[in-house]
Amino acid sequence: QVQLVESGGGLVQAGGSLRLSCAASGRTFSGYTMGWFRQAPGKERVLVAAITWSGGNIYYADSVKGRFTISRDNAKNTVYLQMNSLKPEDTAVYYCAAGRDPYGVSWYSSRRSWYDYWGQGTQVTVSS
Repeated sequence: QVQLVESGGGLVQAGGSLRLSCAASGRTFSGYTMGWFRQAPGKERVLVAAITWSGGNIYYADSVKGRFTISRDNAKNTVYLQMNSLKPEDTAVYYCAAGRDPYGVSWYSSRRSWYDYWGQGTQVTVSS
C-alpha cells in the first residue's frame, strides 16, 4: 500500500537545525507535488513548503522563507525539509503529503483536501 513515512524530528534549541525526511513507497509519485505541512497544538494544519516532481516549482510559506529548504530525490522517492534558524514558533507536528491536480491547473495547493496521501507526522520541538 502507499506509505509516506516521516523521520528526523526531535528537540532542538532555538537557532538550531533539523532535517526532516519523507520516504514514499507503494506507488510511483511521478507528477505528484510533495508538500510539508505543520500543525501546532490548537491550530490548523498549514502548508509550509511544496515542490513539484521535477523540482522546478517550489513554494514556501512566508513564515519559513529564507530558513527552510525543500528538496526531493526522485531516485530514492524521498523528499526533505532542511530547517535552519529554528524558532520556538516552529514547534509543531510536521506532515508530509503528496497530491496532484488531475486537470493540471494548479501545481500545488494549501488545501489539505488537494493532497491524496499523508504521512503519520513527526514532532519538532524548538526550545527557547
